[in-house]
Amino acid sequence: MGLIGLPEMILILVVAIIFFGPDKIPELARSLGKATGEFKKAQMETEREIKKVGEPMDEKDTKIHNLAIEMGLDVQNKTSEQLVEEIRLKVRSKEAKIPPNIAG
Repeated sequence: MGLIGLPEMILILVVAIIFFGPDKIPELARSLGKATGEFKKAQMETEREIKKVGEPMDEKDTKIHNLAIEMGLDVQNKTSEQLVEEIRLKVRSKEAKIPPNIAG
C-alpha cells in the first residue's frame, strides 16, 4: 500500500467516521476519488506537454513559428496553437485599422 499501512488506514477510517458520520463516508470517498482522478489527469497532461516541448517541431509548427517571428511576436514557451491565436489577433487588429476605401 505504499507509505500507509493497514493500521494507519483503520485509524483514518475511525477518525473519519467520528468527524463525518457513517452516512458521509461514501460521499467523501467519491469526492476523494474524483479529486485523485483529476490530479492524475492533470499530471499526465503536464507530462505530455513537457515531452512535446522536447520533441522537434514538424514542418507546420516550424512555419507557424517562423511566421510569428516575422510578425514580431514573442515565441518563447508558446505552443503552435497559442502562436496561431496571437497571429490571428494581430491580423484582425491590422484589418480594423485599414480605412474602408482601401480595403474594398
